[in-house]
Amino acid sequence: MARYGNEHKQATRRRIIETSGRRFKRDGIDSSGIATLMADAGLTNGAFYAHFASKDDLVATTVADQLREQREQFSALAPGRAGVEQYVREYLSIQHRDHPGEGCPSAALLDEIGRCAGAVKQAYTDGLLAVIDDIGARLAPDNPQSARVQTLSVFAMMTGTLQLSRALADRQVADAVLAQGIQNVLALLDAGQRT
Repeated sequence: MARYGNEHKQATRRRIIETSGRRFKRDGIDSSGIATLMADAGLTNGAFYAHFASKDDLVATTVADQLREQREQFSALAPGRAGVEQYVREYLSIQHRDHPGEGCPSAALLDEIGRCAGAVKQAYTDGLLAVIDDIGARLAPDNPQSARVQTLSVFAMMTGTLQLSRALADRQVADAVLAQGIQNVLALLDAGQRT
């Protein structure tokens, strides 16, 4: 019986990470067992341990991957503040709200990540700070570190706004929360640039 090559193993690992990312964001980390995650990837449970040491290992890897993808998507936007505004509008959009499996891991998983093991929290911290520093570099190109705390606060506002909009049963109110959130974030960014 022939063993699969390294290329096949890497492709399989990539498929597990991608399908797990969507499942975690849609159903939650705790609600997504290994059997379900492997079935999503078209694999058996036994194949899991050929790729990951534990579920925490998979979660940390997946969170890091999701944030890397978010960073790549941000880097593809218009340069400077225009790209930041585009990011805010896309983040606080009805499309993003209504498709959590395809969206930001922070808005979908923040409460669970807060209860995860240290490796997951570290992967989240490292990935999020990379995203935040990219945003800060657009807001304060001469000193992006000076924008880090403000950018983290703005991101927290965006995440909370999206989570609240997802939780509201009244669609009209949920949509209004998103629209007001965009205005609030842009006003905060403008105020930060004046100081």
